[in-house]
Amino acid sequence: MSIAPVFSIPTRVYWEDTDAGGVVYHAQYVAFLERARTEWLRAQGHGQELLRQNHDLVFAVRAMQLDFLRPARLDDLLDIGVRVIRCKRASVTFAQTIARGGETLLGAEVRVAALKASTFTPVALPDALYQEFKALEPSPTE
Repeated sequence: MSIAPVFSIPTRVYWEDTDAGGVVYHAQYVAFLERARTEWLRAQGHGQELLRQNHDLVFAVRAMQLDFLRPARLDDLLDIGVRVIRCKRASVTFAQTIARGGETLLGAEVRVAALKASTFTPVALPDALYQEFKALEPSPTE
């Protein structure tokens, strides 16, 4: 996935992220992606705790497609990218990348569902949040 991220965070690979060979363990990539989406939300002014408190809203991963292209290794400095590609009333789909020095190591598409925090049942995004996220979708020509 070669979509340029709108938002990215740097992440260092530590010993705890790797297998015995010093290569990032496959499940750890999911944690890196989660942290980046959390920081993306915070950068938009919507920390997850604020969403829970003010709107009884949480997000849960509904679907995830990962494309492992190259391994990340101990001490690598990675950039984890996030970009909205689709927003519906009760879900948001992100294109995400993990890169090292401009080289994409992993591409991902992650769909998160909006849930009512108190019941963990699907719920529509609050109107203002929906409009804000919808405006971040790429135009049809992108």
